[in-house]
Amino acid sequence: MNIRLQLSGLLLLAVTYTNGQTLKKDIVKLDVLTQLEYCKVHTANSLAAIPNDGKSIPRSVPAGNKDWNYVDYKDWTSGFWPGQLWFIYETTNDKKWAVAADKYTQYLLPLTKTKAADHDLGFQVFNSFGVGYQLTGKKEYKEAVLRTADTLATLFNPKVGTLQSWPHNDYGGHNTIIDNMMNLEMLFWASKHGGDKKLYKIAVKHAETTMQNHFKPDYSAYHVVVYDSVTGKKIKAVTAQGYSDESMWARGQAWAIYGFTMVYRETGDRKFLDFAHKITRVYLDRLPADLIPYWDFNAPDIPAAPRDASAAAITASALLELATFTRDRTLKREYEEKAMKMITELTAHYQSRYANNALLMHSTGHKPANGEIDSSIIYADYYYLECLVRLEKLRWVKRFF
Repeated sequence: MNIRLQLSGLLLLAVTYTNGQTLKKDIVKLDVLTQLEYCKVHTANSLAAIPNDGKSIPRSVPAGNKDWNYVDYKDWTSGFWPGQLWFIYETTNDKKWAVAADKYTQYLLPLTKTKAADHDLGFQVFNSFGVGYQLTGKKEYKEAVLRTADTLATLFNPKVGTLQSWPHNDYGGHNTIIDNMMNLEMLFWASKHGGDKKLYKIAVKHAETTMQNHFKPDYSAYHVVVYDSVTGKKIKAVTAQGYSDESMWARGQAWAIYGFTMVYRETGDRKFLDFAHKITRVYLDRLPADLIPYWDFNAPDIPAAPRDASAAAITASALLELATFTRDRTLKREYEEKAMKMITELTAHYQSRYANNALLMHSTGHKPANGEIDSSIIYADYYYLECLVRLEKLRWVKRFF
């Protein structure tokens, strides 16, 4: 079950088992409802500015610019914008947002009816059709997710034990990137909502294989692992978007934390929870004082290196969930408090405000390729808004009980 459908109960547990003092103080300081209004206004402004050409979807705003760069439905980020609109609908219950979200969700419909061109179908389709179904119950959305889950599964290589990433990039074998952990949620969901039960087994196997081969002794993640597609043997571990093969790329580690937390939610298998704690530890222990990471923890020009607000937003959202599964009260409080500090810091110092209509600035997309450095990027906005939606439900639980 997706976290959005069970969050109230989970957050009630979080309230019950924390001392609450720091958390309550941070929530008051943050003023979640005010920040949700900020997100609504900026999202409305972005919506009004999009060309009505049936294909333009916001992706990023370069540093110093005011206008979004747009992509079409094939781009790996295409699902975050309709997902953001669905979040706004969820928090307002205003039908006009559902109409807008449906419009951009429908832009992605071709992805649900064609052969898999890449591994990012979960990002694209589950964040749009999947979230839309959970909020509206529209049968056509569910059918789209189920079709796409079957399509994503065609990238699974049983010899290797993972879904293939980047079929078009030749690294010398069967590529698997750490980002691909995030796409497993669609497989889990589909297997539990009328899809083929083998989808569950594929998702579990991908997570197990990644856990075994994708991490260094200190539990920092490699970006790309390349396997022999015939024998399944691991050939090499490299980076594409990090500083070096052996460095800790911030967003990659964030994907891992979020992904393994989600896998534990979906399976209840404690080996995934234990692993989520380990990969979270190395990330938290190496953060700067404000808890917003540099784009790579090993970047040679720290503290002058670019930050990555997107990694902070992804991790904060993951920590809010991971805390609900954490029995150790001291560790639970640490996760809650650090998530709150990350969200508060993003709100205070990373919001776009009058610079542009994105929600956040200062994310780093692909530093080695000089792409989207110190930019506003749509997935940073999506996960920042997800944090606020989760926190708003925490406030509701506290008021109600």
